[in-house]
Amino acid sequence: MKIDGEVTTGLGKAAYFLSQEFYTNEFKKNLGFVPFPGTLNVIVSDNYLDEINEIKNNCKNLIKPDKGFGAVKYIKAKLNDNIDGAIVFPAKTTHEENYLEFISKNKLRDELALNDGDIVSLEFQN
Repeated sequence: MKIDGEVTTGLGKAAYFLSQEFYTNEFKKNLGFVPFPGTLNVIVSDNYLDEINEIKNNCKNLIKPDKGFGAVKYIKAKLNDNIDGAIVFPAKTTHEENYLEFISKNKLRDELALNDGDIVSLEFQN
């Protein structure tokens, strides 16, 4: 599935969570990279929610939480057809369902000169 969405500013909480060793170790082992401590936040149309929820609900990729933290599901994805990463679905989140969080090894806002309102594409991969 490939969808377009709008870059938006997040709450700034991902940096803390993506700095936790048990998360970074699991991402390194399962995705082949240690994620930059932060996510690229993308708002997608509500038209995609049924498909996104189906992907999330059927996702078997799970990082079990350390004490005091929440579990995280993730699925490999590509940003703009050429940036490898993953979309993460934290069990504990305050975001709306149409708010996706993409991780990669680089700080994508700087690397791609992205600003709020820019349109990007996300492609879910198996």
